Amino acid sequence: MTLDNINAIYFLGIGGIGMSALARFFLHQGKQVYGYDLTSTEITSQLTEEGATIHFDEAVSKIPPKVDVVVYTPAVPKEHKEYQYFVENKIPLLKRSEVLGMICQNHPTIAVAGTHGKTTTTAVITNTLTFLRSYGLTVLSFIGGIAKNFNSNFVCEPRFDTVIVEADEFDRSFLTLHPQVAIITSLDADHLDVYGEHKHLIESFQLFANQIQPSGTLVIFDEIAAQIEHPNKVTYGFSAQAHYQIYDIQYFPTKTVFKIKNKPDTLSGIFQLHEIPHFVRNDEWDLAVPFTLNVSGKHNVLNAVAAMVATIEFLSWKNVKTIDLQTLRTSLSGFTGVKRRFDVRIQRDDFIYIDDYAHHPEAIKAFLEAVKKSYPLKKLTGIFQPHLYSRTKDFAQEFADSLEVLDEIILLDIYPAREKPIEGITSSFLLSLIKNENKKLLKKEELVSYLQKNKPEVLLTMGAGDIDKMVGAIELMM
Repeated sequence: MTLDNINAIYFLGIGGIGMSALARFFLHQGKQVYGYDLTSTEITSQLTEEGATIHFDEAVSKIPPKVDVVVYTPAVPKEHKEYQYFVENKIPLLKRSEVLGMICQNHPTIAVAGTHGKTTTTAVITNTLTFLRSYGLTVLSFIGGIAKNFNSNFVCEPRFDTVIVEADEFDRSFLTLHPQVAIITSLDADHLDVYGEHKHLIESFQLFANQIQPSGTLVIFDEIAAQIEHPNKVTYGFSAQAHYQIYDIQYFPTKTVFKIKNKPDTLSGIFQLHEIPHFVRNDEWDLAVPFTLNVSGKHNVLNAVAAMVATIEFLSWKNVKTIDLQTLRTSLSGFTGVKRRFDVRIQRDDFIYIDDYAHHPEAIKAFLEAVKKSYPLKKLTGIFQPHLYSRTKDFAQEFADSLEVLDEIILLDIYPAREKPIEGITSSFLLSLIKNENKKLLKKEELVSYLQKNKPEVLLTMGAGDIDKMVGAIELMM
């Protein structure tokens, strides 16, 4: 099957952030798009406005008579009536990752992998490449969140010639991709329900790195670089050993300022810098003028630098001989962030509210560190909704440790997503592991009234479940 043979496509789980971007691609290509999801959301409403036909009940009768291919998400159980219908009627079923692989196979691709940081990094690259139009690139981008610069998780420029895509490690989905440039941002243990052990997850990332095109480059965070082999490896990070070293970081409530050095053996070596007119390949450079990122946090600086380095390497692969560094700096300062990634919803003298997707202990740790650096004198109240019973079980103590730095901790019930309950794994169990005594367990329906009575200085909501549905209510109430 090829993309040209697909006229009518059906999405089982169309409302997911990754699935909806793929649905938008086919709508953009003039295809007939149909789909099912469990509940109506802002995304499904937007897809309907864009031309998709969507329903929200498990009803075989609502499936159109002619479907060429079905794209499904692991969140849909195999016993789902519609899934069973497609199997019984021998209609081709493809995972989202397989379709992404088909789209990417005919275009140069930048793929962003890592257990954290993928979405922000992908959004920065997309914003940068659309800003660098003078280099003749046109992009198709699949982003795992709503990039504020585009108010979308999908960007498709006319006659695109470059694909930017998040490379998802869940279920080894990223092994359908063969990029020219790949990024690995992090290798923390996660998805142990799939991999069993951390070492198997790392093995999967190595397989992903092996699939980079022979002339391509792996851009990788220097603290994990030794764990992945690749002949063309460019590192970024805070150590002097990194090819691109970040230093002199200054933290502000709504921005981060930093400087970069690059080492003499950096692979691309293609800058013609305005600050150093007589730049020679492989000379070290150290810029007096800092970069500004209008998003807070050290982790976001890492994401932004990874995106910038990948852009440099991709342009090098495209045989671009010079790069205007000031244009790169301007594009980075013009990045406005991603919804639910250090998403400042309210910024007042008497109250600050930030929403974040953090759902892994390391992501929570990075997020809370960024908040503390941005608001060092304020009391932090954090609301966390654990995501998945298996993840809570695997990292219970790590979750407890990461949350303890808060001044007040509120836990919601575990969001199950695709999983059935695990005996003994509850938010009450997680709460018992937290040593900080200023902690409590609340139901979602109790949250707004509690916040009205106990007005926090800085309020943080965290999680990958449906906690985002509380954001609007909290904004209205505060």
